[in-house]
Order: sequence, then C-alpha cells, then structure tokens
Amino acid sequence: MLHAMSRFFVLIVRKYLPDAYLFAIMLTFIAFGAAWGLTGKSFMQLIGFWGNGLWGILGFAMQMILILVTGHALASSRPIRRILVVLASIPKNNAQAAMLCVFVAAVANFFNWGFGLVVAALLARELARKIPKMDYGFVVAAGYSGFVVWHAGVSGSIPLAVATKGHLVEKLVGIVPTTQTIFSSWNLIITWAVIFTLPILFKLMSPPENEITPVDPVLLEEKEEEKEPEIKTIATWFENSVLINGLFGLMGVLYLGNYFLTKGFNLTLNIVIFIFMWAGIILHKTPINYVRAVQEAIKGAGGIALQFPLYGGIQGIMVSSGLAAIIAKWFISISTAYTFPLFTFIAGGVINFFVPSGGGQWIVQGPINIPAGLELGVSPAKVAMSIAYGDQWTNMVQPFWALPLLGIAKLGVRDIMGYCVMTLLWSGIIFALGLLIL
Repeated sequence: MLHAMSRFFVLIVRKYLPDAYLFAIMLTFIAFGAAWGLTGKSFMQLIGFWGNGLWGILGFAMQMILILVTGHALASSRPIRRILVVLASIPKNNAQAAMLCVFVAAVANFFNWGFGLVVAALLARELARKIPKMDYGFVVAAGYSGFVVWHAGVSGSIPLAVATKGHLVEKLVGIVPTTQTIFSSWNLIITWAVIFTLPILFKLMSPPENEITPVDPVLLEEKEEEKEPEIKTIATWFENSVLINGLFGLMGVLYLGNYFLTKGFNLTLNIVIFIFMWAGIILHKTPINYVRAVQEAIKGAGGIALQFPLYGGIQGIMVSSGLAAIIAKWFISISTAYTFPLFTFIAGGVINFFVPSGGGQWIVQGPINIPAGLELGVSPAKVAMSIAYGDQWTNMVQPFWALPLLGIAKLGVRDIMGYCVMTLLWSGIIFALGLLIL
C-alpha cells in the first residue's frame, strides 16, 4: 500500500512540480497577492517591502552557505569517504540501500545539516556503485528525508539562536540553553523516534525489482584528484605542508577548548561552523587539499546564493506587511495551552513554504508566538522547538534545501520529491503526537 501511495505522489510531482527557482518566483507572487488582499497595504508599499527584503538576510545567507560548504568539505575528506565506502558495502538490495541511506543521513543531519545533506548524496552515489539494480532517485530521496530532523539537532538555528546573547526575545525570556531545547528529553524522544522509524517507512515504500531502472553511469563519474606537483617550489611546499596545516588546525582546537572551558557547552551557529571548518582542515591534512575541497563544495551552494535573495524578498513581504503575523495569530486564536505547541508547529510548516530559513522563520514567528506562549503558560523552549519542527517538516515538499544534495547527486527536484511527500506525512504524525503527548 505504501509503495502504491509513494508511486502516486511521484507521478504527481513529476507532472506538476516546477524547478526550485520557478517555485520561489511563484511563492513570491502568492505572498504578494495574499498580502495585498489581507493586510490593506498598497501595491507600491508591497513592492517596497519586497525590494528591501531581497538583501535583508545576506548575513544569515552567508552563515548558511558556510555551514553547507564546511559540511561538504568535511564529508569529502578521505577519512569520511572511507567510512562511506565501508557503509555502502553493507546493503545488498534497493530497500536495504534506502534504509541505510536515510538512517545515516538523519543521524548526520542531527549533528550538522550541511554535513548531513552532503553525506546523504555521497553515500547514495557509493551505494549506486555497489548495487547496480538500485533505484537511484528513491535512495537519494531517502537521503534527503534525513533532513527532516535537522532543526531539532545540534546545528538547529532556532535553538541556537535562543541560546545566544542578544536574540530577538531575550528581554522576555532571557537565554534559553540548549539543555532545554536540543538536549531536552522530550525533543530527543520525538527526534529519534523519527530517525529510527524512517528506515522502516522506506523499506515498505521500496519499488519491486521489475520497476527499477539501472543507474546511468554518467551520474556517478568522479573528478580525478589533483596530484602534488612534481616540480617543488617554496609555494608548493607551503601548499602541501602537513606541518603548517597541523599548526593551523591546532590553533582552532585550542580556541575551541578554551571556548568550551570558559563558556560551557554553548553551541551557537558560528561555533558550529567553526567546529566543522576546523575538523575539515585537519582531516584534509594539507592547506591545498582543503582549498580544493571548498572549491568543489561551493558549487553546491549556487542554488542557495541565487534563491536566498528571492526568499529574503518573500520574507520582506510576509513580515513588513503583517501577513506572517496574520497567519501566526490565526493559529494562536484557535489554540489552548494544550494545543498551542501543535498549532505553532502547523503554522511553522505553512510559513516555511514562504520563508524556508530557520533564522527567517524565527524572525517571523518568534516575537509573536513566544509572548502568546507565555500568556498560556507554555515554556519558551517548547514554543521555539515547535517552530523549528514546523520549519524542518515542510522542507520535505519545499525544494529549496534539496538543491545542494541534488547538485552532488546530479538529479532534479522531480526525481525525489514524490517520495519525500511520504516522509512529510509520516514525520508529521510523529511530531504532532509528540507535541500533544510529551
């Protein structure tokens, strides 16, 4: 039954889902039209909100690109690649490949979303080399489905934001440590329930062997590694120096050691980027190796660089016109103390279509939902994580964050998104029940 359902969604998506860039343009028109009809703002006012918003999230965009690039560079290091090759030798068929890929990707996403997206794509490629009779799009979709837990994990931008001094609602709630959000018992139960059940979902969805088309070998071609130059110069010695790289890596380790000793386990967005950047520097062994890894990784960030301004424009419309507040307040108006986290989660899922950025989502919902939650007696930690759950949940049908993974896998949005609808449905049940029960 689940295979038939997933097949239905695959056919619908392949027929009707536009390219991710066009999807962003269409969302711009929808947000503009809704704001024009519901907020009382004039046409030219909305044009102004849109134009001003285009460049309003460039700082955050840079942080997101760095998370992606440093995660990609780390995942492409030889030690990590060797682990992926070993893992890829475990499954023997299509269903097992998808089960392994979604589990590994989900665990990796829990620790860092950029790392998780890249690991998912690289592992899917390795699996395709080991299992000729494998549905490549299905397994890549499994890898992307692991992204559905990223915002509840260590690199989640909302829980990290509220743990950082100077955040949006600090005057109301103070600093909310990650022990109350990411590492709370209820968040770990909900998140790991999703992680452990996704492999079962993909086993039940796996297509029969007679429906599987062999992988196109062109998709699996690898760029040859550049060799160390035969003619040695002072410049090439520095570029390939393990000693210099080791000393530079040691500086980062000393900084992190001192940071955690003096500030405790305080994970901010910048610290997460720092950890993954220096882990990549160390594992690549030489400066030039890391440079090449970053140059390769930055190719996957093209879609983000192109579309982030568009979503900044949408965010400008949503926030400045008051449309996002209207949506959030409507869900608040039908909430009780018991249902407030659930409706905050659903509102987060709706708003995420138009503002697919954890930081942007927080700007939209945080100042509205946190005070409402306080009035109802709901803890700020639970409100923040409910918004985070909504953000990660509808990423399964919002193609924006699939772009870097698809760039590595050499596939298109329509190749995977139909399967991801099933992930949306299943994870939504777990998130909803978790917020109501826990």
